Amino acid sequence: MQYVVVGAGPAGVVAAETLRSEDPDGEIVLLGGESEPVYSRMAIPYLLSNQIDETGTYLRHDPDHFENLGIRQMQGRVTAVLPETKRLNLEGGESLVYDRLLIATGSVPVKPPVNGLDQRGVHHCWTLEDSRHIASLAQPETKVVLMGAGFIGCIIMEALVARGVDLTVLEMGDRMVPRMMDQTAGNMIRRWCLKKGVTVHTSAKVVAVDPGNEAGTSMRLRCESIDPVDADLVVVATGVRPDTGFLEGSGIEIRQGIIVDEYLQSSVPGIYAAGDVCEGLDWSSGRHAVHAIQPAAVETGRLAGLNMAGRQTPHRGNMDMNVLDTLGLVSVSMGRWRGVEDGEEATLLDESGFRYIKLQFEEDRLVGAITLGKTEHVGVIRGLIQSRVRLGKWKNRLVDDPSRIMGVYLACVQGI
Repeated sequence: MQYVVVGAGPAGVVAAETLRSEDPDGEIVLLGGESEPVYSRMAIPYLLSNQIDETGTYLRHDPDHFENLGIRQMQGRVTAVLPETKRLNLEGGESLVYDRLLIATGSVPVKPPVNGLDQRGVHHCWTLEDSRHIASLAQPETKVVLMGAGFIGCIIMEALVARGVDLTVLEMGDRMVPRMMDQTAGNMIRRWCLKKGVTVHTSAKVVAVDPGNEAGTSMRLRCESIDPVDADLVVVATGVRPDTGFLEGSGIEIRQGIIVDEYLQSSVPGIYAAGDVCEGLDWSSGRHAVHAIQPAAVETGRLAGLNMAGRQTPHRGNMDMNVLDTLGLVSVSMGRWRGVEDGEEATLLDESGFRYIKLQFEEDRLVGAITLGKTEHVGVIRGLIQSRVRLGKWKNRLVDDPSRIMGVYLACVQGI
């Protein structure tokens, strides 16, 4: 059996290792697109903040790890997938044949349609090479503008603050982390950042990045709603999307990501997907969704490897859950945190103490939540959501006082 795994991030690495453990005799190729040891993108902010060195980003530290497993590593980018001949075309004219193929190419950063983003001093923060450029420029007191205050942007923000730069954050949405937090929580995070000395503008759409002048900084960002902002370095963190462009003409069904069934197989037999590029079952809603977080990448990579090797193992779905530490303020959203049609919600808010809980109910089940600052019961909230337990009379007690979550959990789940 000839297996090809395209993508050498967490999903691809775990899938290749799982294939080897399940099929000792199969031929396995792990194809990566960068000339780096396999590494975790989520570790890059820790590299920028000097908490780790480059080796700390590596997924496997033994340089002979894959060779010892009999996994062939290759570097190259796929230009076409040809299911009718079970072949991949690569840049440079090479090709690979496969019996079973896993696509685990992850995400690519979104470049907004803003003039001036191609000049020197503007960088995404997505690869190790990006981090090297940013580290060379992000020196203490350097004027840095971070475009984007989503989940990834906030993680990068913390690394930039640790480097002692003069930081301004520009977010075009009306609050920080708009895809993770509601208006109340997003605005609380903004106030927290301001308190920590970071300048944050929301509803601030950048329309152009102009060159600076000899007497000033390197660049000047023009925005729709605020005065121009000067910068020596611009870091772009305006979102990511699944890396599927090379699949055009392959016949693989793609919406936001690659649509997969419960066994992580795409619409084309023998071709599977895992990680950020995979649009699989969302546990909370029962619909398809992309879950671009590393735990989901690892789990779908493992399950894809099992299924490719012939051990049918269904994927039960991922629950949408994000945990973010923003300069010491921890926020969490999980499940259907935006609420459901005809559902109810309960909130507990302490603005001055930066503490907030919001619970979402469908009938008498807890289906989603946001917490900020008050995170001691996150595991309990997750347990109530995942158990789908009916709360009965305890639901009204939670609506009246969401801080009683532990007592409700003990009564409804533990039977105490």
